[in-house]
Amino acid sequence: MGLKLMFITNSPTIARIAQNAGVDRIFVDLEKLGKDERQAHVNSVKSNHSLEDIRPVKEILTTSELLVRVNPFYRGTQEEVNRAIEAGADILMLPMFKTAQEVGEFIRLVDGRARVNLLLETQEACKNLDDILAVPGIDEVHIGLNDLHLSMRKRFMFELLADGTVEWLCEKLRHSGLFYGFGGVARVSYGDLPAEHIIAEHIRLGSGMVILSRSFCDLATLDNLEVIRDRFDSGVENIRAFEARASGWTPEMFGANQVILKGYLEGILRKLTS
Repeated sequence: MGLKLMFITNSPTIARIAQNAGVDRIFVDLEKLGKDERQAHVNSVKSNHSLEDIRPVKEILTTSELLVRVNPFYRGTQEEVNRAIEAGADILMLPMFKTAQEVGEFIRLVDGRARVNLLLETQEACKNLDDILAVPGIDEVHIGLNDLHLSMRKRFMFELLADGTVEWLCEKLRHSGLFYGFGGVARVSYGDLPAEHIIAEHIRLGSGMVILSRSFCDLATLDNLEVIRDRFDSGVENIRAFEARASGWTPEMFGANQVILKGYLEGILRKLTS
């Protein structure tokens, strides 16, 4: 079974295009609290989604699931959780948690009405991971490389792949028996870090899900629906084709991919520091 592919959008039109192309999850992103401050110097996507966006997206979905990322735990979390579930969320994602207590309280608020996805993206959560994973009611964990690399004071989010952090976390999650994934991915054969090298690491590390990144389909620069549809159709098809090829790789082939990946990362880091 291939990676569950997720795409962030609050547009029913784009959600339908993504679903028809084979994207497994549509991702409505409510997170705003603290994000501008944390990522002020990072070229990242800042969400303008709202609770009112959930139902129109849910209504067009027939095969894809709806994941909703709420805000980090705050006094309005109960209302946010209730309204997201009432609007049709299948999965709720909790970002920026640090302790088992936060996770337990969030699971209590969800109360079995949706699946719980923890977005692991703080250094404190990594330190407290054993206690967190012992909390009953967690369905899955996604390692968020963007905020996690900032929390760990790294220069580039994929450094966490090169330095063993992601491998260590995946090993912990694999032993917990939870479904897990990490980061985002662009298109196969494109960009400074071609997606196939990241996808191979997902396979090697037992990851089950990944977010299709802005580089996969940047809606801020594309407004032609036919171009967007082609980007999704061809992009998903190419990911699935590469997954099929890499599923038969030997350990030596995965090891060679790690060497290539580290070479790409070293080149990117040299550009960042030059």
